[in-house]
Amino acid sequence: MKIIISNSSPDPIYEQVGKQIKAQVLSGELKEGDALPSIRALAKELQISVITTKRAYDELIKEGFVDSVGGKGCFIAMQNKELLKEKRMKTIEEKLGVAVNDAQKLGIPLGDLKEMLDLLYREESE
Repeated sequence: MKIIISNSSPDPIYEQVGKQIKAQVLSGELKEGDALPSIRALAKELQISVITTKRAYDELIKEGFVDSVGGKGCFIAMQNKELLKEKRMKTIEEKLGVAVNDAQKLGIPLGDLKEMLDLLYREESE
């Protein structure tokens, strides 16, 4: 599991940790049942407070991404496939929204934007 903490990010460290773990779940890098490092081990690895790591894990548990098993640790929770797909779709929609805003600011017509998307989509599937 790879997590990078950025001191220049406006997000608190616990949110950075949580977002990166969620991203790895959504991308399939982390699968249901995968064990997460212990709170202490992750804190040591990232050189952050145990309290910060615990807060990140607590948020992930609250959001349903992680299950805590007493005496054994934290594991990636079984994901509702439909809910997981919706979360992935939301992420894509947000990224496309940014692209649309940028295109509008640059005066790129919708037809040209659709053509770019079509080309990129076809390139990736080859």
